[in-house]
Amino acid sequence: MSRLLPSRVAPSRRLALVSLGSLVAACGGEKAPAADSTAAVPAPAVEALPPATEGFKVPESVRYDAALDAYFVSNIDGNPNQKDNNGAIVRLDAANPGTPVDVVRGGQNGVTLNAPKGMAIAGDTLWVADIDVVRAFDKNTGAVIATIDLAPMGATFLNDVAIASDGTVYITDTGIAFSATGELSHPGKDRIFAIAGGKPSIALESDSLLTRPNGIAWDAANARFVLASFGGPAIIAWKPGETTTTQLATGPGQYDGLEVLGDGRLLVTSWADSSLNVVANGALTRLKGDMEAPADIGVDSKRQRVAVPRFNAGRVEYVAIPK
Repeated sequence: MSRLLPSRVAPSRRLALVSLGSLVAACGGEKAPAADSTAAVPAPAVEALPPATEGFKVPESVRYDAALDAYFVSNIDGNPNQKDNNGAIVRLDAANPGTPVDVVRGGQNGVTLNAPKGMAIAGDTLWVADIDVVRAFDKNTGAVIATIDLAPMGATFLNDVAIASDGTVYITDTGIAFSATGELSHPGKDRIFAIAGGKPSIALESDSLLTRPNGIAWDAANARFVLASFGGPAIIAWKPGETTTTQLATGPGQYDGLEVLGDGRLLVTSWADSSLNVVANGALTRLKGDMEAPADIGVDSKRQRVAVPRFNAGRVEYVAIPK
């Protein structure tokens, strides 16, 4: 989250992101090769990245769903702490992400949705962090499935959501708040909540270990979570049930989105230097800069690209993931 948050953010000029180019190889010669000869095979063209999708209202999170081959994008549409019931979640066709389609909208069809942030998908259920409440919707119809109020447990700023292999839902609480004028404070506690069987609990609480926890992702290969904090330079790992964490890498800090790739690398965004980064073997390397206010990312595993919501610019941009 940024320190200065306009109540509504008009999208800036359109940015078209394209791939570095098409790779073309061809064979030449005076005669066509014989049927049994070895001929060079043209290299496949590199798929062009789609242009940025515009017109969002404070987009905070993108979640890719392989089953639908679609992106879900949460829109805060106002102050991240304000309970104004005008938040929305839209869906984009990942193959052609040009036209958002409403899935859930606050104030319609009996839905309450104030300032939706991080999301996670389990089957047909879309889990959403919404200030001090965790909401679950049918990803296909937008119907309300569950509403779990964490305010009685002191939740302040529920931020990102991830699901462990046993189906337990985990949610970070950054503990911060924004005033009506965008001033940042930290009235809450740094926590990770867990929801199992519809019942919430506090899985970990520690300002010193979590330092304003923001992005969270399940690392299935190592049976642990990885966490990116907004308040410190470290990216850490944590196993449910433990009260200690392990540092994986350090970098610019003010992290937001965090995802684990199939090969074990991590992708993480940073508000500190407006960047998208790759973490591998304990080192953080910039993948793309000049991305002011990059929020919670979603990875398209089919096309090996990452969708980056630009919180203040009102757009989602697409970046190829390097091999």
